[in-house]
This record gives sequence, structure tokens and C-alpha cells, in this order.
Amino acid sequence: MYAIQMIAIVVVLALILYVIEQYRKGDLEWGDFLFWEIILLGLFIVALFPIRIANEIKRLLGLGRGLDALFIVAIGLAYLIIFKVYLTVDRTEREITELTRKVAIELEELNRRLDRIEKKLK
Repeated sequence: MYAIQMIAIVVVLALILYVIEQYRKGDLEWGDFLFWEIILLGLFIVALFPIRIANEIKRLLGLGRGLDALFIVAIGLAYLIIFKVYLTVDRTEREITELTRKVAIELEELNRRLDRIEKKLK
């Protein structure tokens, strides 16, 4: 086993424990927890058997070198993660916009009521 494999295994195990802790604290929802644990378990398996997995991916994709195959898969996973982040940000922006509209409508209604009360008091 290469030193980089050992480092990768330790880092991935630390990240797995970190994600578990974040889920226990309530910072992650079940779907996000499951998503990250699957990604990290995949990375753990790749760290354990990098040459075997790289050669298998190389054979499936018809590439010349195993490392190329791992980079292609890693880039694909990075795009998936970026897309997930994009969807989360977009959903959050829509929720903020909707909440802002509701607050503005409520505030306008409160101002109208206050104006009517002030007019009655005069």
C-alpha cells in the first residue's frame, strides 16, 4: 500500500465521521447525509483499490490509461456536486424571494391599519 493511499484512507474516514457528526447535530438532512456518505464510501473504496478500479473503469470506457479514467469519473462527480449546489442555491433564492414578498405585503397591511387607527384617533 502506498503512503498516498494511507493518507487518502485516513482523510476519507475523517470526512465520514465529520458528515455523521453534522447529521447528528441536525446540520444535514437525511438526503444530504446519504449523498455525502455514498460519495465518501466510493472514495474510500477507490483509495483501497485504486489500480484495480482504475483499470476496470479504463476497460469500460475504452481509455488508454487507468489514471485518465479516474480523472474523468472525478470530473463527472464534481459536476454532479456543482449541480446539486446550484439547485440548492436556486431553491434558497426562490424561498428568500417568496419570504421577502410575504413580509413586504404584511408590512404594507400593518402600515394601512396604523394609518386608519391614527385617522380615527385624530
